[in-house]
Amino acid sequence: MSNKISYFRQKGDPYVLMTAVGLILSLAMVFFIVAVILIKGLGFFWPGNLHQVKLKNGEVYLGQLWERGTTFTTDKQGREIQQPQVQFKIGNRDLYGRDFVWVPEPAIQSREQPDFATTIERQEYGNFYGFIEALNCGEQHFSGNPGQLFRWAQQAFQIAHANRKKRKDLESKINKLTERLTALQRELSLARIKEKVPGAAAQSAIQSLEEKIQKEQQKISAEQQGLTASLENLLRENQKIFLRVKTADGQEKDIHLSEVVRFYQPNRMNLWQKSVHYVGKVWEFVSANPRESNTEGGVFPAIFGTVMMVLLMSIAVVPFGVLAAIYLNEYAKQGVVIRLIRLSVNNLAGVPSIVFGIFGLGFFIYIVGGTIDQLFFSSKLPEPTFGTGGILWASLTLALLTLPVVVVATEEGILAVPRANKEGALALGATRWQMIRKIVLPNAMPGILTGLILAISRGAGEVAPLMITGVVKLAPSLPVDLSFPFLHLDRKFMHLGFHIYDVGFQSPNVEAAKPMVYTTALLLILIVVILNLLAIYIRNRLRKKYKTSAF
Repeated sequence: MSNKISYFRQKGDPYVLMTAVGLILSLAMVFFIVAVILIKGLGFFWPGNLHQVKLKNGEVYLGQLWERGTTFTTDKQGREIQQPQVQFKIGNRDLYGRDFVWVPEPAIQSREQPDFATTIERQEYGNFYGFIEALNCGEQHFSGNPGQLFRWAQQAFQIAHANRKKRKDLESKINKLTERLTALQRELSLARIKEKVPGAAAQSAIQSLEEKIQKEQQKISAEQQGLTASLENLLRENQKIFLRVKTADGQEKDIHLSEVVRFYQPNRMNLWQKSVHYVGKVWEFVSANPRESNTEGGVFPAIFGTVMMVLLMSIAVVPFGVLAAIYLNEYAKQGVVIRLIRLSVNNLAGVPSIVFGIFGLGFFIYIVGGTIDQLFFSSKLPEPTFGTGGILWASLTLALLTLPVVVVATEEGILAVPRANKEGALALGATRWQMIRKIVLPNAMPGILTGLILAISRGAGEVAPLMITGVVKLAPSLPVDLSFPFLHLDRKFMHLGFHIYDVGFQSPNVEAAKPMVYTTALLLILIVVILNLLAIYIRNRLRKKYKTSAF
């Protein structure tokens, strides 16, 4: 019997079984986490029915069933009793000062789902749950049948929504005019500062510039007055289009339709209508800007910032990592110094990411960025241009963070190239660089892409270095736009990882922010997976092309 056990151990079957169990447990944990994120995240966009509950003490709540739980109470005899309770999202934060309420189930006297209960998503103060009592549209006043009133409100909302788009366009034009005037005034100030010893030519140039600014100012002022008048007219029109709504407990409120994102009556919607609404909400999430302290709206700026940062990081890290690996393997004389360099590179992979962030702040922002400002943007000082956090410095910091991964993976790919191929190329008269370019790099490309995949996976999820090198809670403009020079590497940016941290831990309304945390985490996972799949696809194509690679 002992001989059989010894033979069983020698074959290594127990170790194979243990590794298989470890793999199964790891995969189970991953699938469990992803399943939780999917359930918690994707369900957030579904338009849930509205429940109106009346408690035995006379209180009435209208809201969305959010969560079930239990609480422990003490009876008259001092015994601890487990009691079920229900959490409702009651909204109406401007009236109640809270979004959620826990209701003990034994305290509920009655529960119903009113047909005409309405969910109103607003720009501020979150959702409003109540009933539409009347509609004011200019001089016209509508009330009466709830179904007809809801249809009239939808038509009025289209008008208010069109007015809101016009208002944004007018505000944008006014801002552009102001920026144009500011740029001209800055140009005049620079001309006066640079001309320390005024001469006749300089005075003439300054005078002509002043005349130009005066004419431009008159023209801009006239345009601004017209735009401002149009804007005021739109604001007055929007003030006349509003809904009079009533809460479940009888409070009345006027809600201007220009402040409404959308409104609907979920208890009257069928499956198809809810599905269409769901798709629209998902699209809003990936294409719109955030609102309400990032707890509502979309995350498009964060998606754009994350993808652009990863691309800039990849462009920066791959060339340096590949060059370093080629030098260490093909040019450097192997010895103590090279072994120390390799050891240092491997140790860098274990350095905490916040240390790289501090280095990026000190070197890239203060030294490199400050020098660039002194040389090329001195006219804007003391307001920094590159001497402050931006997407360029954040990308370079993460490139340093992921450089060891790329170097090690590239070295493995280079070592996997058959030595006979290298010697054959040299024997045929190729130079060392020609051998590296034609033989080593193509065959090592799968290894290089493996390093890139690992770098993307780590860099996309890092948050700590970004917090001090350029990421912000809300970026007013994207790093890429239609204004020259189109690519603005000095701008701050949003990032999905930081967005998760900000919404989950810095939000003033934690309960309302929970679904946004799950949905943003799911989106970040999807982006990382898509970027990795793209790199894996390219790597597999290269493996088929260079079958001699053993990597």
